[in-house]
Amino acid sequence: MNDCIFCKIINNEIPSEKVYSDDEIVAFKDIQPQAPTHILVIPKKHIEGADMLTPGEDTELAGRLILTAARIAEQFHLEKGYRIQTNVGEHGCQTVRHIHFHLLGGKQLN
Repeated sequence: MNDCIFCKIINNEIPSEKVYSDDEIVAFKDIQPQAPTHILVIPKKHIEGADMLTPGEDTELAGRLILTAARIAEQFHLEKGYRIQTNVGEHGCQTVRHIHFHLLGGKQLN
């Protein structure tokens, strides 16, 4: 996607503070954090949202995204708890149409 900000981050066209990267996944700090720890975990493959995941084809990737978020939570010492969240579509407040998981923690969340 030429105009996708997350694809531009993946391609190093826009700077980000990456905390994790492998062949399929990138994680970076959110530029407008909603918690002391706020990291976005995204696939390198452009998928618009959870509503666009393909059963079978994307099943393993979807699981890896959540497991990666959990491993990053360990690295950031979020032992007291954290939230993994994804928003879907306009009414779900998804502002970037590239599937991403928010890892939020570091304080008591409301």
